[in-house]
Amino acid sequence: MRLLWISAIVAFLLDQISKYVVVHVMGVNGGRIVDVLPPVLRFIYGENRGINFGLFSGVVPVWVLVAIALAICVGVLIWILRVPQPPLARVCAGLLIGGALGNVLDRLIYGYVLDFLNSSCCGWNNPSVYNVGDIFIFVGAIGLVFLGQETRKGKKGA
Repeated sequence: MRLLWISAIVAFLLDQISKYVVVHVMGVNGGRIVDVLPPVLRFIYGENRGINFGLFSGVVPVWVLVAIALAICVGVLIWILRVPQPPLARVCAGLLIGGALGNVLDRLIYGYVLDFLNSSCCGWNNPSVYNVGDIFIFVGAIGLVFLGQETRKGKKGA
C-alpha cells in the first residue's frame, strides 16, 4: 500500500505545484501564453467547469463533479485493497487517485479545474487545455487497464 500512497501524494503535489507556478508565478492567468516547446507544447490558461474537455460545462453542478471524482477514487481504492495487485498497478492507482484529488481540490477552491497545458502540432491548433493531474489520471487509468489483476471467485480457468 505504501507505493499507492506515495504515488498519490506525489501526483497530487506535482499537480498543485505546477498549477501554482504556471498560473500564479508565471502569470499565465492574465492571458499570457508561454511557448514551452513550440509548436508542440504551450502554457495557456483555462478553466474547466465541466467534465473532461469541458463537456457539460455549466450543466452539472460542481458538487456533483466532486462527488463523482471522490466516488471513483474510493472505488479504485477499495478494488486495490480487496484484490492483490502487482506493485506497478498500485502505483497506477495512486497516480489516478492523486490526479483526481488535485482536480477535486481545484473545484472546491475555485469552482473549476485550473488547466494550462496545450498540445498542438503540425498546423493543427488544439483548442483544449489540460493539467498535470489529468496526465496522472490518464496514465493511471491506462496502467490499471493493462496491469491490474482481477480475481474471479468460484471460476476456475476463467
